[in-house]
Order: sequence, then structure tokens, then C-alpha cells
Amino acid sequence: MQVMPPDHSGGPSRQFILRPVATTLLMIAILLAGVLGYRFLPVSALPEVDYPTIQVVTLYPGASPDVVTSSITAPLERQFGQMSGLKQMASQSSGGASVVTLQFQLTLPLDVAEQEVQAAINSATNLLPNDLPNPPVYSKVNPADPPIMTLAVTTRSMPLTQVQDMVETRVAQKISQVSGVGLVTLSGGQRPAVRVKMNAQALAALGLTSETVRTAISNANVNSAKGSLDGPTRSVTLSANDQMKSAEDYRQLIISYKNGAPVRLGDVATIEQGAENSWLGAWANRDAAIVLNVQRQPGANIIATADNIRAMLPALTAALPKSVEVKLLTDRTTNIRASVNDTQYELMLAMALVVMIIYLFLRNVPATLIPAVAVPLSLIGTFAAMYFLGFSINNLTLMALTIATGFVVDDAIVVIENISRYIEKGEKPLIAALKGAGEIGFTIISLTFSLIAVLIPLLFMGDVIGRLFREFAVTLAVAILISAVVSLTLTPMMCARMLSAESLRKQNRFSRASEAMFDRIVAAYGRGLKRVLNHPWLTLSVALGTLVLTLVLWMIIPKGFFPQQDNSIIQGTLQAPQSVSYASMAQRTRDVASIIMKDPAVESMTSFVGVDGTNASLNSARLQINLKPLDQRDDRIPAIQQRLQQQVSEVPGVQLWLQAVQDLTIDTQASRTPYQFTLQSGSLSSLSTWVPALLTRLSTLPQLRDVSSDWQDQGLEAYVKVDRDSASRLGISMADVDNALYNAFGQRLISTIYTQANQYRVVLEQDNSATPGMESLNAIRLNSSDGGSVPLSAIARIEQRNTPLSINHLDQFPSATFSFNVADGYSLEDAVKAVSQAEAELGMPAELMTQFQGSTLAFEAALSSTVWLIVAAIVAMYIVLGRAL
Repeated sequence: MQVMPPDHSGGPSRQFILRPVATTLLMIAILLAGVLGYRFLPVSALPEVDYPTIQVVTLYPGASPDVVTSSITAPLERQFGQMSGLKQMASQSSGGASVVTLQFQLTLPLDVAEQEVQAAINSATNLLPNDLPNPPVYSKVNPADPPIMTLAVTTRSMPLTQVQDMVETRVAQKISQVSGVGLVTLSGGQRPAVRVKMNAQALAALGLTSETVRTAISNANVNSAKGSLDGPTRSVTLSANDQMKSAEDYRQLIISYKNGAPVRLGDVATIEQGAENSWLGAWANRDAAIVLNVQRQPGANIIATADNIRAMLPALTAALPKSVEVKLLTDRTTNIRASVNDTQYELMLAMALVVMIIYLFLRNVPATLIPAVAVPLSLIGTFAAMYFLGFSINNLTLMALTIATGFVVDDAIVVIENISRYIEKGEKPLIAALKGAGEIGFTIISLTFSLIAVLIPLLFMGDVIGRLFREFAVTLAVAILISAVVSLTLTPMMCARMLSAESLRKQNRFSRASEAMFDRIVAAYGRGLKRVLNHPWLTLSVALGTLVLTLVLWMIIPKGFFPQQDNSIIQGTLQAPQSVSYASMAQRTRDVASIIMKDPAVESMTSFVGVDGTNASLNSARLQINLKPLDQRDDRIPAIQQRLQQQVSEVPGVQLWLQAVQDLTIDTQASRTPYQFTLQSGSLSSLSTWVPALLTRLSTLPQLRDVSSDWQDQGLEAYVKVDRDSASRLGISMADVDNALYNAFGQRLISTIYTQANQYRVVLEQDNSATPGMESLNAIRLNSSDGGSVPLSAIARIEQRNTPLSINHLDQFPSATFSFNVADGYSLEDAVKAVSQAEAELGMPAELMTQFQGSTLAFEAALSSTVWLIVAAIVAMYIVLGRAL
């Protein structure tokens, strides 16, 4: 045995053993830092892995998808494409709305991306249509990220137009001001407005056109500066009755004179207070409602954001009339809190079991007390490092601490056992602590760094997966490192003060009763070890076979991305035939909602119909279904989804897709199912040929189910083919034709009513109740050069044909996205391979580009690097151990 130096040197632990007060104070400092760090750490379901994402929405009521694409989306895309740090750009151009979603590199700060987006919008402004009601609006949200909270505002005694006005000014604005809120959207579209419905027959009888009405209203309702009178002694502000603010004011407006008699607007149109967009509707359960969807900013503390919103809700509700009811339907933080609480409980249980097992084997109270102090101290101290590193308390960091419980106790036990060995040999506890700690100190250090070395490759994982597991790896490494510090400082100091020969020899009733059993266990272990040592080749063969079996299992085991969670929230997409009207779609949505609400597992739901920033076409509806808590229902989400889809299939003319809301969202667009595959081409015609072929092929694959595509090119279009020669002869320009059509059918916003608190629109349209459908085009009249008016049919003919309901781009190229679920009995790896094989078998031309999106793309990237990470971890561990020899 190596002779100890005269001072009984304890290696790195010596000063801590000899200075118990300083050591105790150091440990108290670690404890306090950890407690404070824990109090200030944010709580979330998973580490922050969101890509910096910004959504740009531009509304152009009445514009077709083709017009929106060419006049709005394309100019914006050209400017956005020049931004540095842009990872992906996806756009969706539908009837009346352009939505561009910009996803930036993980390393780019969101504030920097925001500045770039604002500069790009400013550069594109002069390229956009002059009659846009509002400029492009951007928000720092990911449209694929479900809202953190959903509120429904209902009333049975007030029109929803009045409710919307109050909700916008008194509720939505206040919630938007909460730190962490990225966007508050109001679904339901009941923004108040004055609606002017022109009577085409009355106008024709008087020889007037819709342009006469539009010009008269625009000129009669103005709100501009008028100056002031500045005299020798006083100043007088100028004002005038230049605004009309009610429907009655507009009825009395004189738009023309016929035979010396005034023609008032009320003579040729119906004027009423209504909604700005009559093709939007939202429902909470079965009741018409204004639905507020609250989305967080990427990187925001979801728990703190939800708590702040909840705290202000009573004051916001009190500011509304008593007849208006505000209900909180969805709060995603409820499940996040429950999940984190469960993980915290498991961590406490793991610590308790570790202490119990230690006592079971050591059978000595003082020896058990030392690791019982070291374990929680090491874990609590880790919270301080997590705070300074900007981490959060989430399922993965708590899992790291749970795993670390087994590692941190090992260091303490090794030190205790080595010191106890010297005490049993007759050394005094202080000397035994110095000798034992000095002998084992550098071994503890080498073991610590070998464990940390295994985690180092995780830090080099790229993209979302790297971000996801970085907090896990660093938290585990810090816990192991703090454990080593505690084992080399506090543990030997406590051994020197708490262990003695008498305490180690002292036996209680439990130790005496269990002595024989432990002796038999030790003897059995000795016999087994002897047999292994006596048959080295057999032992090596078993080890080699285990390695080979591990490799075989790695190749054949099913591989997926992230386990599907049951968060008690389901998102749904309801789709009807592409030519369906708003009224028909709204009725079908209400019918489906009635079916869903009858399910015993459903607690509440919201539904929305119309075109806005998140819904592309009138033939689709968005649903959000809130289930009862898991302990209050019999089935989990997959069974509920299957049951609801089967029940809704009985409703004619609709198809329903459902997917469970997940805490991890990597996609940039809301989709029908969890997995996506994109097909790109330089032309829409090429996509129109190959999208149906690929969709048909994918639908036959047994590995997939719920296969669908966002490609919709069978919408109905009334194509007005103008005879330009005839129009020119009559002095009618194409601008006149477009204006006449827009006035009649575009819900055109022609004027603005200004108030002290808000602005409201005047909406112009043609009353088509008497002549619905294509016949209403025959009532359109245009001003000719001779001062009269001519019908549209005199210079044009109408052709009915098909048109896309929306035009999608990915990185400025036309694209179509396929969504799918993985069939029962198959893994995501099987599905990915099947899709790739089907693509190859079709033999599509080289100009077509394919790419998986979102979580499927992240899965491919992770799968390709996993083997190298395992190899790197093994090599790193052996390098560290080799350096310690």
C-alpha cells in the first residue's frame, strides 16, 4: 500500500475536510442559489426549439387567388427572398387573402428577423395594389402553433357586430399587450360596418351604374384637415359636417338628379348596419360567437403568459355588459402544468427510492444520511446553473435530473465506502477521511468527466433535435459535475464528523435480521464471478453476441420521431366540395358540430368558416375540440378521433381530418395530419398533372392513412371575356369592367367612418337575392361615352370554368403539400421509405422537386446522424478514460 504523507494529505478534498464551517457555508450557498434559480426558472412542456417565424397577412377582399398571387404575394416574395438568415418561405394565396410564412435560421434573433421583414414590406409597398384596404400586417407567430388559449364571447341579447366592437377595444387589445403574446385573432368576422346593397333594376331604370354610387359615397364621406383661422387675438379651428356615420345618413345621400329631381341612395339601394364581411362565421359549441385565439411569441414563457392573461380576465369581463359572456374554452397550460408536476413527482420519488435502497444495503443511519444530503443538494444546485444558462423547467430537464439521481449517488457511496474501509482498519475518522478522499478523489474526477464526455456529442446535434436535447444534456452534465464537487467536499467532511468505528459496528434490529440474507447475496455473487473468470472465452463470446444482437435490433426496431401526446385538444379540418357556398358550408359545419358535441368525451369546441390568415378557402372549416380531462373519459385521443370521423362520415358532402395538438411544433403551416410531404414545380400545369397521380399512389400505400392534399383546382369560375373592340367603341375600358364587377360582387370597402375610438367601413355590393348565381352578372351596367349605360352582356360573354381555390408557393415555386398519418402497425420510418419508393416508381420529371416537411424532415435528419452520435459518445468516453490512466 502506498505510504501516506505525514500530513495525511486528502488530495483535492483536504481543505474542505479540515474546514467544516467553510464547507458547510459553501454548500448552503449552492443550496440557496439553486432554490432562487428554481423560483425564477420558467416552466414549459419542452425546451425552447421554435424557429424564428413571422407571418405576413394581406387582405384584398374580392380578389381571386390568381390576382392575389400576382399582385400581392409575388412582389412580397421577391423582397423577402433577399433577406439573410431565411430558412424557408411558404405562401398561400386564396380568394381575398395572401399569407406568407417566413421561417428563419435558429441562430437568428427574432427581433432581427422582424426588422428585416419590416424593411422588405416597405420596399414592396409601391408594387402592391393602390386600393388595398390595409397594408400587409406581420406578426411574430408560427401559424402551425396551436393557440395557447381560446376564449369565446357570446350573447343572446345583442348583435355580434356590437360585441365584436367591444371585444376588439376592451379585450383583444389588452391581451395583446401581455408579455409573450404574439397575436390575438378574432374569428367570426362580425366587425361592424354600413352595408350598401344596390338594386340593379332600380339603377338601370334611372340609367345609373354602380360606379355612380361608389363615387358619390366616396366624395360625400371624407375626413381631412381643414385648417384654422388665426386672428389678432384668437384662433378658431375649422370643422364641417363632412362625415356620415349612420345608415340613415347614407339613405338620404343624393347621388344624382333625374329630370330635376334628386335621386337618393335609399331609392336605389338597401342600407343597413351589418358586418364588414358576411362570409365569416364562428361558433362556440352550437352558438354563434366571437372566438379569440391567443398565440404566443416564439420563445415566450407559455405558463407566465397564460397566468398573466388569466389574472386580467375578471377585470376585462367586468368592462363588458352583463349580457355578454366570456368563456375560457382552451388553456394548453393546464396539461403542461400537469405533465411537469408528474415529472417533478417522479423526481422526488426517485430520490426517495435511492435513499431507501442505500439504507437497505448500508444498514447504517449515519452512512445513509450523508448521501441523503448529497443527492438533493446536487440536484437543487443544478437549478442555479439552469437559470444562468437560460433553461426552463420542462419535461426533458426534469428527466435529466431524474436520471442524474442514479449518477450523483454513486459518487457519494464510493467516497463513503473508501473512508469506511479505513475506519474499519482502526484509523480515526478524520485521518480516514483524508486518506480515503485523497485516494479516491482523482478517480471521482475521471469518472465524472467520462460521464460528461458521453453527453458531449449531443451538444453537436444540429437543427431542432439538437436544440431539443441540448438542455437535457447540459442539465445532466451539470448535475454530475456538481455531484462530483459535493462528493469531494461535503461528503468526506461529513464522514469525518459522523462516521466512527462504533457507528459502523453498531447493529440495529433491521441489520441483524437482514445480515444472513446479505451474506447469501454476497456469496452467490462471489460464486457467479468465479465462474465467469474461469470461462473467459465464453464470457467474451456472450459479450460479443450481445453487441451483435444490439446492432441487429437497431436495424429492425421501428423508428419514429416523437411520441404522440394526449393533451386533451384535437384540431380538425372539415372540407366540402370546392364549389360550395358560404351558407352551405356554414350549415354543414353546424351539423358536424352538433354530432361532435354529443360525444361523451367532448367538453367544448369552436368552429370557424371563412377566408382569413389561417383558413384558405370557403370550402374548408377549422375546428378545435376540447376533450374532458384524461381521468374523466374512457378513451384516449386515437380512439376518439376514429369514432368522431366515423360519425361525421354520415354527413353528406364533407370530409373530416383530425390530429391531436402536440407540445412540439416544427411545421410552419397548419395541416390536416401530423406529417407532410411537398411537391414543387416551376409551373402550375405540371403540378395539375402530377399531384392527382401522386395522391392516388400514396392513397394505396398500406403504411399510410388519411392521405390528402391541399391542391384544389376544381373551383368554379365565371370568366368574363370582354370584346375589347366593342368596349373601346363604347368608350369602356377594362378598368371600368373590373370596377363594375368589384362594386357588385367583391364586398368592396369604399369609404371609412372615423370615430374617436375606432374606424368602420362602408361596404358596397349588389343585392343578388332576386337573381342569384350567374344570372346576377346580366344586371351589371357600365357607363358609355355617350352618357348612357350599357349592360355587360353587350360587350362580353360569360364562360364557366374551373379555377384553383388557392395557390401555394414554397420558396417562390408553386407547390402542393400532401398530408398523411402513419397506419397502425407501421412506424414513421416505414412511411417515409414507402413515400420515397412511390415517388421513384411514378417516374416524375426532374423539374418536380420533393421534400418532406416539419417533423418528418427533422426525423430524417435525426435518423441519419444517430449512429454517428453513438459512436462519437463511445469514443469520447474512452478518450477521457484513457487520459485518466
